[in-house]
Amino acid sequence: MLGYYAQYSKEYITTLMIVTTLFFALPIFVAPLAWARAMRWTIPEHQHLAIYFGRCLGAFILIVEITMFRSVTTGTSYSYAFDILFLVFTLMFVVHVYGAIKRIQPITETLEIGFWMILFVLNVLFYPAATITL
Repeated sequence: MLGYYAQYSKEYITTLMIVTTLFFALPIFVAPLAWARAMRWTIPEHQHLAIYFGRCLGAFILIVEITMFRSVTTGTSYSYAFDILFLVFTLMFVVHVYGAIKRIQPITETLEIGFWMILFVLNVLFYPAATITL
């Protein structure tokens, strides 16, 4: 199953990069509180820390986006970009499950658990090789 659609790995990672840049990375980096409100988070009275952490998260998402962009534009390091995505999807799954168990996040974040699972499966299917290269 690993790499079943490997011949389309470039199209997959390009699509993923564009969608996640537009709907996650840039909004969180530029306007973290507006993004948080859209995701139904309660905004604290003192917002500076939330803005800081939001921008930090957005910056790290942009690093992942740049990793995908480099793979797409150079035609190299596909496996590396996919391996990074495996780590991101796994850790984001854990973060969201924890928040759901503790009941400390809005429903939109709990619903993201399925999103991270789907992305993990897509990453497996579009992996650009028959074996993981870690």
